[in-house]
Amino acid sequence: MLKSMTGFGRSEMQINGREISVEIKSVNHRYFEFSCRTPKGYGFLDDKLKAFVSSKVSRGKIDMFVTIGECEDTPTEVTVNHQLVSGYINAFNEISTKYNIQNDVSASVLSRFPDVLTIHKAPEDEEQITADVLTVAKNALDSFIEMRKAEGEKMRADIMGRALTIISVVSEIEERSPQTVKEYEDRLLERIKQTLETNDIEIDKQRVLTEVAIFADKVAVAEETVRLRSHFEQLNNFLNSEEPVGRKIDFIIQEMNREANTIGSKVQDAELAHKVVEIKSEIEKIREQVQNIE
Repeated sequence: MLKSMTGFGRSEMQINGREISVEIKSVNHRYFEFSCRTPKGYGFLDDKLKAFVSSKVSRGKIDMFVTIGECEDTPTEVTVNHQLVSGYINAFNEISTKYNIQNDVSASVLSRFPDVLTIHKAPEDEEQITADVLTVAKNALDSFIEMRKAEGEKMRADIMGRALTIISVVSEIEERSPQTVKEYEDRLLERIKQTLETNDIEIDKQRVLTEVAIFADKVAVAEETVRLRSHFEQLNNFLNSEEPVGRKIDFIIQEMNREANTIGSKVQDAELAHKVVEIKSEIEKIREQVQNIE
């Protein structure tokens, strides 16, 4: 199924006494690029989350945001840096004595100074935290992928509609092309008759046929239209594939554009030239869509 490279997903759960939330979003990118923001002290999650996401997503610039609340049952110990406290007290006493001002320092004031109090938490179980975060991440990623699929289905319908328009115009070119040769022959004969009408000279029909054959070969577009139809079949197969096909479709669109350019350089008929412009316009619109396909 076709998938867009843009998407968003979010999940929030309470697991083992922690409130965990995971948010994931993405935009277009030529390759897979992953960035993860986790709380301080949880950097060990980054590589595991990247591996998890890359197993489900092949292209796009992915940003993931993880928040992890405190566990209610986590033992916490607060210690006092007595040596630092003594230093502060001595400094305040010195200031009070030297400048004859009141020393109104209190325990609450001292506790606000950096490094006076240190909070020690019991070591956390990294394996358990990883398992819990991955559980939440899975829900967020599932939602993210579903959004990508929904957007991809819209793009598939749009691309297929435009591709069918291209094939319809190709059919018109195939039908019109032989007529241009006959019209060229008629114009050539008419010009020759006008030139020779005052002279009693017969028209060299073999020479006329040779000129028409040269013109027909010059403006023949059968090979290009056949290849366009072949590219259409490949495009149709890719659009219905279960694998990431963005790069493959991009290549097919380049080839379709190449054939359209070749046809445009060959045709010498205003009507056909207009049809070529129509094909190239649809190809360009498909190319814009393809830039967002995984």
